[in-house]
Amino acid sequence: MTRTTLLPILLFLLTVTALPAQQLSLFTQYRENATVINPAAVPSNFLAFGQNVSFGGSYRAQWVGFENAPTTQTVRGSYLHSKGAGVTFMAGGHVINDQTGPTGFTGFYGRIAGVVSPNPEESGFVVGLSAGGVNFRVDASDIRLREQGDLLGTVNQSQFFPDVGVGLYYYRMVGRNDNMFYTGLSVPQVFGLDLTFQNEDGEYEVKRLQHYYGMLGYYFFLDNGGFLEPSLWVKYTEGAPVNADFNLRYYLPVNFWIGAGGSSAGMVHLETGVLLGDTVGFDQTISIGYGYSYSFSSFGPSVGGTHELNLGFDLFR
Repeated sequence: MTRTTLLPILLFLLTVTALPAQQLSLFTQYRENATVINPAAVPSNFLAFGQNVSFGGSYRAQWVGFENAPTTQTVRGSYLHSKGAGVTFMAGGHVINDQTGPTGFTGFYGRIAGVVSPNPEESGFVVGLSAGGVNFRVDASDIRLREQGDLLGTVNQSQFFPDVGVGLYYYRMVGRNDNMFYTGLSVPQVFGLDLTFQNEDGEYEVKRLQHYYGMLGYYFFLDNGGFLEPSLWVKYTEGAPVNADFNLRYYLPVNFWIGAGGSSAGMVHLETGVLLGDTVGFDQTISIGYGYSYSFSSFGPSVGGTHELNLGFDLFR
């Protein structure tokens, strides 16, 4: 059986049955998409540089070289009222589109959060809520159960459903260099998903389960103007083993960073990026980041590599 023949069967098992698998999007540079993962999260450039307005987008191509492999695109924005005290305001939103062969979804979310703090630039406890809607789609005419077998169906299906996410987040300056510690917990899909699609041949079900995320990290600011950032992203879904991603990023004082890490699922991550604008004294900065992952799990490494590109625009307001 060839790799391209195997993939549609695998994708069918991953996305159309109730097996716990990749049901929400993954990220290599997950810190840049922290507000997508957790509606209470503070954007990474606020923690690192104090910029309270953030816009960004990402493109991720997974299992490159395979037909019908997953691709994910996100667009995000966030604002934090950093000059207040007591309970200050944070808001934003994101759009996410994910396509895996014949199945995919597009979601639109707004988020609102309260930052409990006497000084949000130094610390805060955040409670956040996201709300929106997701359009889930299945192209039944592209799904075959075996290489020469029958189609699963002939009618493409699409359903829209509401979605809600909740999150908690905490960050705090510590140490003589005002190092920054952060941690968070979130359930980005509280309602889950249990849909039944009908066609002339019968029916089939799509079921997605709640995902539980934890994030932990630390900015260790160096005397030369750079910093080290170890971080951890833990993911759990009922019926599946706990998965953990660990990464270490080194930001050089020349506004260039490199990073590496891995996951308990057998993935190895590499990343690099550059920050434009800060070197000439601008309050606005543009960041460009690239991440690469490769699987050495029991299913790989024949699944190939994953490429991810992130763009960001951050400023003070």
